[in-house]
Amino acid sequence: MTTPPIATPFAGQPPPVPQAQAARDVNTASLCRIGQETVQDIVLRTMEIFQLLRNMQLPNGVTYNPNTHQDRLGKLQEHLRMLSVLFRKLRLVFDKCHENCAGLDHIPPELLIPFVEDESSKLEDRSMSRATAEERREILEVNKKLRQKNQQLKQIMDQLRNLIWEINSMLAVKS
Repeated sequence: MTTPPIATPFAGQPPPVPQAQAARDVNTASLCRIGQETVQDIVLRTMEIFQLLRNMQLPNGVTYNPNTHQDRLGKLQEHLRMLSVLFRKLRLVFDKCHENCAGLDHIPPELLIPFVEDESSKLEDRSMSRATAEERREILEVNKKLRQKNQQLKQIMDQLRNLIWEINSMLAVKS
């Protein structure tokens, strides 16, 4: 008597992944995309609810068809139930994203936006390496010297302009 062979996955296919491990392998970017789609579904369902409410007739003594009313009421309740499910799904996605990002260092958004610094700002950031800080300091010094030279050139140009103006005015008086 022989034992039957152990079932193996199809050739060329990896073994099936347990559901719990597959749920853990979802990255945060995919979760954010799922959350975005869920928010879009919530907005769509909410718009449909308002459309249904707008089309419903109020029972203000006007004769209405009870079957139509019950059908619309059923649709409304279904949309509200789905809306509740979508909000629970969004909460789960939010919690999972928050859990995945808990170990990351929080960087304020202001630090991610590049801006032009003036001389009064700090020269070194704590996260910069010494080589980067030294290079930055050199660039700031060169920029300062460049501004000084530009100012000197501007003064020389102003002096030349005034001299030429005086020469031209003297020549105009003699003529």
